[in-house]
Amino acid sequence: MILSDKDIREAIDSERIKVTSDSETPNHIHASSMDLRLGNHFKLYEHSKFAILDPKQPESFKDNMRSIEISDGEPFIVQPGEFVLGVTQETITLPDDLVARVEGRSSLGRLGIIIHSTAGFVDPGFSGTITLEISNLNRLPVALYAGMRVCQLAFEVMTSAAQTPYNAKPNSKYQNQVLPEESRLSLDPEFK
Repeated sequence: MILSDKDIREAIDSERIKVTSDSETPNHIHASSMDLRLGNHFKLYEHSKFAILDPKQPESFKDNMRSIEISDGEPFIVQPGEFVLGVTQETITLPDDLVARVEGRSSLGRLGIIIHSTAGFVDPGFSGTITLEISNLNRLPVALYAGMRVCQLAFEVMTSAAQTPYNAKPNSKYQNQVLPEESRLSLDPEFK
């Protein structure tokens, strides 16, 4: 069951869902979702330095990204066909019986900007910023700005609380992330 605007507000007011930001901008809550804003930090693959990204060879993608920080008001230009990692300004903390789905905003989708490639699910017990997998499908570059509403979260109630929420999982690789986090696939048991 997806939470309504009323239930989202109540969950935030009671701190069942925690949303923190260094900005005083109020939460943008809609009928069945809440918008999150784009942060100032991005990571891009150094494709000119590496021939392939191979999950069985962690050195092929470890330290293969360049970090960029933009100032407020400065555009971050996403080139056609480019893939970059971004991050939300907000930090989200979920209880053990709620999940969230990350979706792009249709206004950005109409410019060709995809906000998440596949990681559109936030587990119960997760706390941290949301790393965004941003792609530009357009044939034109698109400017993005820190602070702009870039994605939305829809919250869903689980049938019961998770027995092992993300924060208690032995290999929760992205718990308490702050910056956009590159793949930690090499930490998966099948690649160790």
